[in-house]
Amino acid sequence: MTKKITVVQRVKNIVLMGIGSVIAAAGLDVFLVPNNIIDGGVVGISIMASYLTGWSLSAFLVLLNLPFLYLGYTQIGKTFAFSTLFSIISLAFWVGVFTPIPEVTNDLFLAAVFGGITIGVGIGIIIRHGGCTDGTEMIAILLDKRTSFSIGEIIMFFNLFILTAAGFIFSWDKAMYSLVTYFVAFKVIDITLRGLDESKAVYIISDQMEEIRDALMARLGRGVTILHATGGYSKEEKPVLYCVVTRLEVAKLKSIVSEWDETAFVTISDVHEVMGGRFKKKAIH
Repeated sequence: MTKKITVVQRVKNIVLMGIGSVIAAAGLDVFLVPNNIIDGGVVGISIMASYLTGWSLSAFLVLLNLPFLYLGYTQIGKTFAFSTLFSIISLAFWVGVFTPIPEVTNDLFLAAVFGGITIGVGIGIIIRHGGCTDGTEMIAILLDKRTSFSIGEIIMFFNLFILTAAGFIFSWDKAMYSLVTYFVAFKVIDITLRGLDESKAVYIISDQMEEIRDALMARLGRGVTILHATGGYSKEEKPVLYCVVTRLEVAKLKSIVSEWDETAFVTISDVHEVMGGRFKKKAIH
């Protein structure tokens, strides 16, 4: 049964990575390439190389990623490398298929924004299901383990040079629009990975612990965990309530806590993903 589920999951991932490639390729061919606007990373380098040489963009997408694929295979793992290889080849294939499609707009701002949205959705789907379309992300992952810089900082450093090169090759206006595309795509990828309905982790410290716990369970329908903590100053044992709610339930949770204890200490933080347990999205009543 486990093996069957694993095979089904792999097939699902491959299909969804293929769908993500179609969406990203459409964003490139319909919005960015016709207007000489680039995205960051190897995709951006490929667009500039294709413009300068007249060679196929699809060919550059594959060729420029090959060294990074080898690094991914040797340093990260073969599953990741093969998923990435499939994503890159699929993206290159669909870029070639969509190339004859005429541009939708020649308004540079609209092209930058909608190109960023389309590419962000496509690449976000690919990453969410185990693939990757950009070799600079692999370099960032490897350098992150060996330096004090984060993956995001390393990718931003690479893209600073790539977008500067776009200013010399196309124009500085195009480079600035490319920067808009990059930031829009970055944010949309983040939304695609996390989802619009983010969950929140909540910690509550109050003298009315039992009343708040019962109210949260009854009125929000959420499970609540009691953690045992010790006050750093008072050295007293104090229970801490912990629960996970959806973004839309935060206001109601704060209202419930305030009803019982206006001086309660509450901290709320983002949760990127929730698995297992009895957590389910519920409607607010």
